[in-house]
Amino acid sequence: MAYATTNPYTGELIKTFPDATDEEVQQAIGSAHTAFLAWRETPFAARAKVMQKAADLLRAQAEGYAKLLTLEMGKVIGEAKAEVELSAAIFEYYAKHAEQLLAPEKLPVADPAEGEAVVVHEPLGVLLAIEPWNFPYYQIARIIAPQLSAGNTMLLKHASNVPQCAAAFEALMREAGLPAGAFKNLYATRSQIGLILDDPRVHGVALTGSEGAGAVVAAQAGKALKKSTLELGGADAFVVLADAELAKTVKWAVFGRHWNGGQVCVSSKRMIVVDGLYDAFLQRYTEGVAALRAGDPFDPATTLAPLSSQAAADEVKEKIRQAVAHGATATEVGPKVPAQGAFVQPTLLTDVGEDNPARYWEFFGPVSMLFRARDEDDAVRIANDSPFGLGGSVFTADAKHGAEVAKRISTGMVFVNHPTMVKADLPFGGVRRSGYGRELIGLGIKEFVNHKLIDVVGIDAPF
Repeated sequence: MAYATTNPYTGELIKTFPDATDEEVQQAIGSAHTAFLAWRETPFAARAKVMQKAADLLRAQAEGYAKLLTLEMGKVIGEAKAEVELSAAIFEYYAKHAEQLLAPEKLPVADPAEGEAVVVHEPLGVLLAIEPWNFPYYQIARIIAPQLSAGNTMLLKHASNVPQCAAAFEALMREAGLPAGAFKNLYATRSQIGLILDDPRVHGVALTGSEGAGAVVAAQAGKALKKSTLELGGADAFVVLADAELAKTVKWAVFGRHWNGGQVCVSSKRMIVVDGLYDAFLQRYTEGVAALRAGDPFDPATTLAPLSSQAAADEVKEKIRQAVAHGATATEVGPKVPAQGAFVQPTLLTDVGEDNPARYWEFFGPVSMLFRARDEDDAVRIANDSPFGLGGSVFTADAKHGAEVAKRISTGMVFVNHPTMVKADLPFGGVRRSGYGRELIGLGIKEFVNHKLIDVVGIDAPF
């Protein structure tokens, strides 16, 4: 696995990094375990100071952090700055709330003879995070902020195309005052993941990535009897009901599908529109997508980013070709994207029949699938006709009714009148082939702790 920085816009190979050796991996595990023995005893207030300092540093140096995102994976500069702020907000959230979220819970016991029962939440130890390239900082922050706040220590295996972002976050946490060894970036190989998970000092793994990677890592973790959480792919439904306000809905649809170049697990990949609005929606949506401007992601005027690599762009183009071969209609939209850079022409896929395998794929780029639904019930049926179950949205003038429709959509997250969003104070996760477990808020911080019962029974309790 070659760790390297390659500019997705210019194609220039900027810097390469050697893989970690097995000795370096073992040393990192040992250092993380040693750090854990002290970090688990560190008061919440002291941990909170580290988390808040990390947030403050991100904000103070936002320009530099953002430029590194744009350089390594092509994110447009405005979105890169937004990712830096989101990451800072996550650190700040746990600085403020971790102690309360992990407070001991007194249980209401039925029989006084059971004693005073309390559940405490204790850290497990060293954890491994395996993260993807599409949000290089946010993906790290949403796992290490809660788990470090809980008292665990972390090893990171990041995507091979964002090595400098990974190193920058290790330096950030060191500067924030985190003890040596408590968070270590490793340019690990795939075979070394097994080495890490087999080590008895490592107690779990959190992965965000593809279905294939998730299946492999979950199997490795299961074999080693280690807990895992998986955040995998998504094909979010964007359901438009008959009373939706069309102009605003279309603006959200264009944004929801194309932010981060369409390389978002929770982007609005499937537009499902009831029959009465479909034609008007299609026309306006086409116009909105055509108004996007592909170009240099460092240029503030650019609104459509290149994909993260030429290989990623080629994969999306091949999926479009296969979708058409199985009967779909592909319509390219807007001005021709630049010949330079890993761009994919924005494409609308229609006539994607139920016998077309592309109907059930995730297109990780600026490709929209559009479906005409007979009515609301049919829209819900199409929304649920997916192997994925991550996010989704419902657009309607009647918010109360929208919430009722949202309950019928089988995903981990559903938003009414907004595409699936990511925030520091909202949980994130899905069902089915989108993975299991939750990240962020109290759900996330409790994924890798020991929920231990302490029951104090009087010495005179009856036998």
